Amino acid sequence: SKYRLDFTAYFFSFPGAFWGIGYRDATYNQAESYKRLQNQIKVDFMFRVSKDFYLGVSPSFSYIEGRDFSNIDYLRGQKTRYINTGLAAFLLYDSRDFIPNAWRGIYVKLEQRIFPGFFGNDGAFSRTEFQGNAYHRVWKGGVLAYDLHAMFNYGNTPWTMLSLLGGSYRMRGYYEGRYRDKRLIETQFELRQKIYRRHGIVGWIGGGQVWGTDRFRWGNTLCSFGCGYRFEFKNRMNIRLDYGWGNFGNQNLPWDRKRSSAFLFTASEAF
Repeated sequence: SKYRLDFTAYFFSFPGAFWGIGYRDATYNQAESYKRLQNQIKVDFMFRVSKDFYLGVSPSFSYIEGRDFSNIDYLRGQKTRYINTGLAAFLLYDSRDFIPNAWRGIYVKLEQRIFPGFFGNDGAFSRTEFQGNAYHRVWKGGVLAYDLHAMFNYGNTPWTMLSLLGGSYRMRGYYEGRYRDKRLIETQFELRQKIYRRHGIVGWIGGGQVWGTDRFRWGNTLCSFGCGYRFEFKNRMNIRLDYGWGNFGNQNLPWDRKRSSAFLFTASEAF
């Protein structure tokens, strides 16, 4: 199609855990509790300029508030709630054969988003984000998928808008937001194999790091690996059951604090 429109909205409230800001806080601090309220809307409007190549704009709005912090000092003097309005321009190349579950093709998106003061933001900041995915059929029923993601924030970025490592899609096995900072880079390889009729399995390995509050150090790189089961409930649409593990490296920590794991269940592929 000549035009594409993607709309994303989140409205939720849940009890969460907060370790602070930066690599050192996330690694050495004990988890403290808080309640997170989040309302977020983002619209991507794009038009095709040539085969598989698009230009687009993207307005966004977010209201995020933290309540009932068991240790408010982890915020380092920042406010407990922020309202942020932004506008982005982006370039997109998408040659995937099937967006929800690609077997071949490439997806690349480069986005520059600004949050200026005259939009009502409490301090101006900006964000550059890159995502690159590639898919290749290696043998019958087997697909090798690759993902690279980077997010760099500049300026007075509030704690609510920092780059978050972990979750259901990347660096699976880490609690989303335990590691948060201005800059993030992460990558993963995943082998997907159909076994019998509607059943399949996957295995992945990945790595990532956040920095900005702390300096970038290769020794701070975090690892993620895991395996999963896939059930094809309709043609090329899978239910995903994953179990991921994380490794915090060689820090002088008790054994139970050097490992992280998570069980994930969704109705879509990770990427």
